Amino acid sequence: MSRTLYTFHGGVHPPEHKQESSVRPIIKSALPQQLFVPVRQHMGEPAQPCVAVGERVRKGQVIAKPDGYVSVAVHAPTSGTVTAIAAHPVPHPSGLNDTCIHIQPDGLDEWVERHATDWRDTPPSTLRNILRDMGIAGLGGAVFPTWIKLNPGRAAKVPLLLINGGECEPWITCDDLTMREHADGIVQGAAIMRHLLGAEQVVIAIEDNKPDAISAMRKAATQADYPLEIVGIPTLYPSGGAKQLIKVITGREVPSGGRSTDVGVATFNVGTTLAVHRAIHLGEPMISRVVTVTGNVHTPQNYDVLLGTPMHDLVAWAGGHVDPVSGYIMGGPMMGFDLHTVDAPVVKATNCVLVKSDALFPPAPSAQECIRCTRCADACPAELQPQALYWFARSKHFDKAQDHHLFDCIECGCCSYVCPSHIPLVHYYRYAKSEISAARQAEQAADHARERHETRLARMEREEQERAARLAQRAAAKPANDGGNSSPSDAVQAAMQRARAQQQTPNAE
Repeated sequence: MSRTLYTFHGGVHPPEHKQESSVRPIIKSALPQQLFVPVRQHMGEPAQPCVAVGERVRKGQVIAKPDGYVSVAVHAPTSGTVTAIAAHPVPHPSGLNDTCIHIQPDGLDEWVERHATDWRDTPPSTLRNILRDMGIAGLGGAVFPTWIKLNPGRAAKVPLLLINGGECEPWITCDDLTMREHADGIVQGAAIMRHLLGAEQVVIAIEDNKPDAISAMRKAATQADYPLEIVGIPTLYPSGGAKQLIKVITGREVPSGGRSTDVGVATFNVGTTLAVHRAIHLGEPMISRVVTVTGNVHTPQNYDVLLGTPMHDLVAWAGGHVDPVSGYIMGGPMMGFDLHTVDAPVVKATNCVLVKSDALFPPAPSAQECIRCTRCADACPAELQPQALYWFARSKHFDKAQDHHLFDCIECGCCSYVCPSHIPLVHYYRYAKSEISAARQAEQAADHARERHETRLARMEREEQERAARLAQRAAAKPANDGGNSSPSDAVQAAMQRARAQQQTPNAE
């Protein structure tokens, strides 16, 4: 019996450009001359380095430990020597540097000792801690620590485990090739995740423009010892978005500001699912990932790349550029961002390096005034009013933007794609979000400073009262000069007045 599928509002059909990089198998990349491993590769707090400059490390060794609840470990991608722990360019829209552990590979690729885990006989909390120590984070975009998402919390179970094989973004094919070549591992990883979540159903959803991936997953699913459904869904961007995929598969809508678990669904990327399998069954931490290198290169290809590999190495491995390069994007053209330098390393969030040229990506026309055509609203999969958000962001009426659910925007770029005035709408939303976040941080800092000030005043008042009480005790111990007519409370008040007078009197020079 086939599953009933639903539709979400909006969406677009940009040119796919999948064929360029999907006709060749995944290639295991060579060892780079130098690795730059950022300690901040996941949502939350960065990991803290636990190695020293000059230390020799082995492949898979922990080089930075989790710091705080929302954090995971970072590992050495190969054996070699730590040459520095210093700032280095990282892939981020800001273009700023961040702390990286620099490793000089020794060419031996020597592993640490690895241990498989019998997950069926291991307590769930222990399994989640193993995933934390193995550095497993989401490979679908948000890079949220997987061990946290695999905790069902008070509900004790999440009814539906939804594995996302949509990969709706143009040009990117890393998930497609991963499903074709590692279907068995994905099925085994899903079994572990199902166990941790207590899920009753497991569905792997794949866009129907990936027939080879669907075939490979269905073949692997026949070997599963649990109920597993492989569902082909219509190709429509952004059906790979978590909220949109949940709507397509279940018909349920995640509430504004809510989480997928609010509607009984936990979603994970296929790459993340494979990483869980490798961590538990093989004892391998997350030290590499599949990356699509495509666009203006001679040989578009998917590579299994060590984390920390400079992106210029990937471009060289793909044969270099064909036409003059007009820029580089990490991710796809819809949701990716321009790289300031290809010296930046591959990180857990790097699913694609897209090399641009003017022929493939002509310069965008100059933005014109909004004509209020509402095409953006028709295309918005989150059912927002993009034109209103644009005006509020532009005029810095951020409170009104929040009232219109700015933070429900998934920044998919559908609105910018259909805008006849060529307004970079998503840029305005990102700007508004960053300003609101900065204001919240400033408010929190001010609240913290006020609390500290109030605590200091309270402490000073308490110390003054304690000092006055001591002075009153001393006064009460002396013979009364007033014939015993003064009360203890009068003595306390007199002592407090003397203490205040002493504080207000400047020291004699």
